[in-house]
Amino acid sequence: MINWNDLKGLHVISKLEEILNKWFGVEAIYTDAHYKIRSGHMDKDYDFKNHFFKVQMSLPHGYDFLASDVERITEEMYQAKQSITVCDSYFPGVKMIASKIEIDGERLGTVFALPFVFDTFTEADKVSLVKMLVENGAVEADAQSAVSHLKMLSASEVEYLEELVGLVSGEVVTFHSEISKREERIHMLNSELGEKFRYHNMIGKSKPMQKIYTLLERISNSESSVLIQGENGTGKELIAKAVHFHSPRKDYQFLAVNCSAFNDNLLDSELFGHVKGAFTGAIKDKPGFFEVANGGTLFLDEIGDTSLSMQVKLLRVLQEGTYMPVGAEASRKTDVRILAATNKDLKKMMASGEFREDLYYRINVLNVNLPSLKERREDIPVLMDHFLKRKCDEQGMPMKQFSKKCMEKMLDYAWPGNVRQLENEVERLVVLAGDDKNITPDLLSPQILDFGVAPEANTRGVNTNGKLKDALHELEIIMIREGLKRCNFNKSKLAKELGISRASLIMKVDKYELDKRKKAAGE
Repeated sequence: MINWNDLKGLHVISKLEEILNKWFGVEAIYTDAHYKIRSGHMDKDYDFKNHFFKVQMSLPHGYDFLASDVERITEEMYQAKQSITVCDSYFPGVKMIASKIEIDGERLGTVFALPFVFDTFTEADKVSLVKMLVENGAVEADAQSAVSHLKMLSASEVEYLEELVGLVSGEVVTFHSEISKREERIHMLNSELGEKFRYHNMIGKSKPMQKIYTLLERISNSESSVLIQGENGTGKELIAKAVHFHSPRKDYQFLAVNCSAFNDNLLDSELFGHVKGAFTGAIKDKPGFFEVANGGTLFLDEIGDTSLSMQVKLLRVLQEGTYMPVGAEASRKTDVRILAATNKDLKKMMASGEFREDLYYRINVLNVNLPSLKERREDIPVLMDHFLKRKCDEQGMPMKQFSKKCMEKMLDYAWPGNVRQLENEVERLVVLAGDDKNITPDLLSPQILDFGVAPEANTRGVNTNGKLKDALHELEIIMIREGLKRCNFNKSKLAKELGISRASLIMKVDKYELDKRKKAAGE
């Protein structure tokens, strides 16, 4: 999106605006892709350079006339696929020029130059225009002065004016392109800088994660067992892989087994293997993980879910380096580094007799305690960008971006599912966004979108006691006031949303005294 504030201070734009006013008596107005005026003309103390325009904007509905013109002309221009056009304004005979701001087919906004009249504008036309201004609330003296100050241009002058307005929109495009290139460069440098916030495939710049990285550097070269503790979804297997691939065993196998995914008999066979004929279906010898991972690393995830009998067998491997395949008559040797993980409180399990104390101290020689995502909130934007880029690359689509409101909602959420839940949410948002570049908050999962919103918020400000007529009256005021803010005070757009005519909406706005912007903004 264009940074409209920076645009105001651009020297070449300022000089072109000065020429437009000095030679042709017009003002340049910039509107964004949503028809919102971005050139300061709505500021309370704005210094208008064109007297007619100043009088128009002082009318009770002056802004509405301009907003209606902006929306109508912009839509007509884009539908007709015109880059620049001379068009009629709300006031008969008063003209304006519009030039679209577009990059690679993406609509970014429009430049308007207004107001002026052709040199065929007659005295009768002037009288009619003065009358119309007065009917719309102008003082007659102001109306006459405004009309007399309108610049009358010949056809050749209008052509030249079109060229200048086109130059202005071209400069805006150039400015935006240069800023975009600069931001891409900054993003690239930030990505390179981000490597210092990574360890293997883990990502995070928060202090808790930096401590984890430092700890992993120290323990990776060790041969001692490591116990990784943390909530589900915090990345315990990533830690295990990081330890393995930064250790002397990195050229050998890394195998992971989820102990909670098997019953005791199956887990026994998976870990230690079995010999032919050990049980029905054992038609040949099968090596277990301890044999396959010999010389490497075996990651025992959810070790807290193993039975006491299985814990005895694991203890034997850790103490003696030997194990017994199912159905075998002789033990076998193995050289495997054990990494274990759990989200359970093993100390409490020891106290209740559910976990062997001797095994606990064997696997917990070195301990890594992973923080939950809510304990490392500053990592959320970094993780979001990482998952977003990866998903966009996988889908072969241009890089998307999160809207400010969407980012705020994601940061506010508690993330009980930790990093895994965040990754799934980003993937979901990429899919739902489709071809849209911006990811907006309305696409968020309901539990994230509604997080922290009180159930009664939908009726906040509405008196739910008393007569229905009074409650409906209050609700109507709230809907119109909030709608005006949401639609940037574009009454045509709001009228369509509310399903009423524009005239009806204007009457209601006047009735409820919501006409002033400050009042509509709740100030």
